[in-house]
Amino acid sequence: MSVRWKRILGSIGSTCLALVLGMTAGCDSGGRSSQSVELLNVSYDPTRELWRDLNASFAAKYEKETGQRVTINQSHGGSSSQARAVIDGQEADVVTLALWSDVDAIRANGLIRDGWEERLPNHSLPYYSTIVFVVRKGNPKGVKDWPDLVDKPGVEVITPNPKTSGNGRLSFLAAWGNVIHNHGTEEQARDFVARLYRRVPVLDSGARGSTTTFAQNHKGDVHLTWENEAALEVGESRGELEVVYPSASIKAEPYVAVVDSVVDHRGTRTAAEAYLKSVYDKEGQEIVVKHGYRPIDADVLAKHKDAFPDIELFPVTSFVKDWGEAQQKFFADKGVFDQIYQPGK
Repeated sequence: MSVRWKRILGSIGSTCLALVLGMTAGCDSGGRSSQSVELLNVSYDPTRELWRDLNASFAAKYEKETGQRVTINQSHGGSSSQARAVIDGQEADVVTLALWSDVDAIRANGLIRDGWEERLPNHSLPYYSTIVFVVRKGNPKGVKDWPDLVDKPGVEVITPNPKTSGNGRLSFLAAWGNVIHNHGTEEQARDFVARLYRRVPVLDSGARGSTTTFAQNHKGDVHLTWENEAALEVGESRGELEVVYPSASIKAEPYVAVVDSVVDHRGTRTAAEAYLKSVYDKEGQEIVVKHGYRPIDADVLAKHKDAFPDIELFPVTSFVKDWGEAQQKFFADKGVFDQIYQPGK
């Protein structure tokens, strides 16, 4: 036995080694039952309610099928900040983040194995969404589409920081991409987003913070947010807010992945993989719909087609090669966002 493990075991007394590793097999009366496992899901801001219900559904099914009790803990924040936390040592068994680039950053740091996208159905995308507008009751500023955000006088826009938030990056990309989608040039897209961010009075670090700024602190005229977050926000507003669907917006793709280095260290791979796969079954897809995300199961989507207004969704690949290029071009240090955003001006 190494000196390191002797020190660890000496510090925890009668608690078994398996507990230190995160599993419970073989623990004595001082540890947990051999029939339990604990997982940590590190996710992005607006998914608290979604994963709460998915966790409960999975835990019940998994215990019935395997006899093993599973406890799932959650961590939420700006998607890029969450990815950084995992890279810096937060022991996530799974990550369910807003952008491919956030998950792949974890891979690039050696924590997720190459080819992670192909280990789960639909390239590790169990649901999708988009960016829409939330406005005040009656839409007093008359905002109907993207050009209105910069052309209508006096419109203040609330959106989170794209350096830290998946919502923020998607809002930026939706604004940029809409110009290109309507046959504009990159120069016109750059001008549009520069004008847009001059109308943003505050950049919160994550989606839920921007929701609080707009809905509870009553700041701004338009909130750019996830479709599912918009539904929750409006539902809780008691008629004070409304959703406006622009003519087109970006296809938002929140990826999920098992964190290989963690599950192999803790011995939680079997439960972690089953957990993410459960989101793809019929019950998981129905929960996805309940929380305002668009399911990838065609039958479930058809069943709930009235829940999702028609909107033209363009992929990020309509104006860059892939999510990796989008991250480098727009959000890396000295990228387009750093060049166009001048707070206070």
